Amino acid sequence: MSSSIALIGDYNDRVIAHVAIPQALKLSQIALGADISWEWIETSAINADLKNLEKFSAIWVVPGSPYLNMDGVLNVIRFARETSRPFLGTCGGFQHALIEYARYVCGVEADHAETNPDSRALVVTQLLCSLVEKTGDISFVPGSQLDSIFRGQPTTEGYHCNYGLNPEWKKYLEAAGLYFTGFDASGDVRAFELPAHPFFIGTLFQPERSGLRGEQHPLVSAFVKAALN
Repeated sequence: MSSSIALIGDYNDRVIAHVAIPQALKLSQIALGADISWEWIETSAINADLKNLEKFSAIWVVPGSPYLNMDGVLNVIRFARETSRPFLGTCGGFQHALIEYARYVCGVEADHAETNPDSRALVVTQLLCSLVEKTGDISFVPGSQLDSIFRGQPTTEGYHCNYGLNPEWKKYLEAAGLYFTGFDASGDVRAFELPAHPFFIGTLFQPERSGLRGEQHPLVSAFVKAALN
């Protein structure tokens, strides 16, 4: 069985994650013996009816925000969530998945401090400490999907971001069904999943960076497996 993955983002070869993602996917492809392909979809090319996404088995919203077409990205995330397509959002993808969920599940006009700092519903705000080119330890809630993917072990991951979940919104998103399952050493949210969905995971960290080291990453491989299924 073959599978295709849409990489949603505005490709820039100066963005580390954009260079790393194909390498990370290729390593998982080889390790799993998987018949998969992937295609970059620029956010400016996202059609309003999203018909150009129907051919894809899974969707990865990649780092590199602010996106040229934020509304298009949010619509793609909603499409993945509502059609049960495997979804992975890393860094900017994580941030915008939170906004999508707040808007279309919680019914809040949520926004991002980077692009609309005057919004009254900033679900994503600037981090107290920048995580640009930083690494850190992350642990997962026992019994969660991410905990299973990482086999009950913590992980050390790299970041390139200045924005994350506004803690004031955590309980509202949880009450609506989002499950925060990854935390750093200080207890700050670094990952979420959606239990009602077969595979809907967002991480503030960038697992794709493992590809630059020639290492297969368990989360990327789990995403590929979900795409095949």
